[in-house]
Amino acid sequence: MRAVIKKALPLWPWLAAIASGLLAAACFPPFDQSWLCWIALTPLIVAIWFSGENSRRRWLRNLLLGYLAGIVFFTATFSWLGALGDLYQSFFLHGLSLLLSIYLALHFAFWSWLIGFIKPKAFTASWRNLLAASVAASAWATHEWTRGWLFSGFGWNGLGVALHAEWPMIQVAEFTGVVGLSFAIAFANIIAVTTPLRLFAEARTHRMRPHFDLTLTMVGIVSLLAFGLHRAMPSMTSSKPVRVAAVQASVPQLQKFDPRFTGKVFERFRRWSEIALGANPPPDLLVWPESSMPDPVRDQNTESHRFVTDFSAATKTDLMLGTLDFEEGHDYNAALFISKAGEQVQIYRKTHLVPFGEYIPLRRSFPLFAAVASTWVPGDLTAGAKHTVFDLTNGNVHVAPLICFEDTVGDLVRRFVVNGANLLVDVTNDGWFLHSSGSRQHLANAIFRCVENHRPMVRAANTGVTCFVNEFGRVTQLLQDDTGNTFSEGLLTGSVDVPQDGRLTFYAQHGELFAKLCAAVTLLALGFIFVRRKRGVI
Repeated sequence: MRAVIKKALPLWPWLAAIASGLLAAACFPPFDQSWLCWIALTPLIVAIWFSGENSRRRWLRNLLLGYLAGIVFFTATFSWLGALGDLYQSFFLHGLSLLLSIYLALHFAFWSWLIGFIKPKAFTASWRNLLAASVAASAWATHEWTRGWLFSGFGWNGLGVALHAEWPMIQVAEFTGVVGLSFAIAFANIIAVTTPLRLFAEARTHRMRPHFDLTLTMVGIVSLLAFGLHRAMPSMTSSKPVRVAAVQASVPQLQKFDPRFTGKVFERFRRWSEIALGANPPPDLLVWPESSMPDPVRDQNTESHRFVTDFSAATKTDLMLGTLDFEEGHDYNAALFISKAGEQVQIYRKTHLVPFGEYIPLRRSFPLFAAVASTWVPGDLTAGAKHTVFDLTNGNVHVAPLICFEDTVGDLVRRFVVNGANLLVDVTNDGWFLHSSGSRQHLANAIFRCVENHRPMVRAANTGVTCFVNEFGRVTQLLQDDTGNTFSEGLLTGSVDVPQDGRLTFYAQHGELFAKLCAAVTLLALGFIFVRRKRGVI
């Protein structure tokens, strides 16, 4: 037994890295163990700081430890991408999360490489622990921010998103964005490692000192909670109730554009919409999800055009729906806003396209790869250029039309708010991912747009999660059946309070300023490390 243990001991740093990846993945749906975020990074930190002392290339070892943790985390947390393999009966698509993690884990690796250089020499000094925590947290916030925009970006499931259900804790996002919460969590993880080490060191020397590092960390966490509770207190800010109805048709993905099911699609939308419009009073806004119609609605030669035209002409309720759109040889993923009984039509074309979902990057540069990928993405959509805001007939309500994953991109959403939007409406189709946790993760990432901009959100999904979210990130209404299933067809109706004061939050005005400040701190730390390595100090 001792021989087995002795042989296994060299593996503990790698097992610790795997543990960090699994703990981080458990913070998000379907597990939603948000409390784990405060300790998820600690096994990796311990492995980096206390293993490989005799390694000639310890920096490479640290980088690989982080890369392993990232591979485990991203493969596990995005495992719902494998649902595409079930949808298309493709073995290759079952491994999509692993393929994606090969790139995304590089961000994890950068962070672990960096913190290998900032281990405090003496854990008994509070200021050293605070300095290490500040640099590590800044680097973590930086890597999450860059992951959100580099190569088009996929910033889902930053550490701060783990707190999506803890609405009092997330209100600081109106200043810092979600990366501010990630900063706080990464900071706390460092202190969670240094504090026990400091206690052990003091126990050996029998010299106890004030623990300013732990105290300041706890005060910071309590302050986040206190600010959130204060922020959500009733205020004198004026708001306007808007009656909204959202249809979740739950059309199976492989039937949406099949001509044999066109009549079935129309019947579902007609039936649920007539129920909504039969209310007294009727809704101010009726929302259909992304790509709701089988054909481009603006093409006058299609059945979808005739169906929507006839439907909208018979009602005074404003209608927003997702549709494909074509113009001058370009294909778009678009949202239409039809008002005044069909006499007025506004259009928004999706500006943030999903790589490998709506277009193939560098399709012409790598024809062999493009030929394989074209099985699932036969042609590229074109990105829109304008952040159009829709104007509701019920005055002084201005809609930010968001399509699919756009509600997870903070810097994009704030541009609509700066343009005057006071209501966020996302039309999405999470049917691609069947009944997986993908739709719940989508919502978890999306609710931060409400907090960042202090604007409520309406989400209409073909299937997934159709709901209303208030300006504090709380889900106020949710479409689900008696068993709690959110994937069935149905209708969600209710009233949404839309703010009327036009106030812009700090985040809406300045965007990812906090993340950029963290990036500046990280660059300074990298410069300091480079100079000290050149001098042979580290």
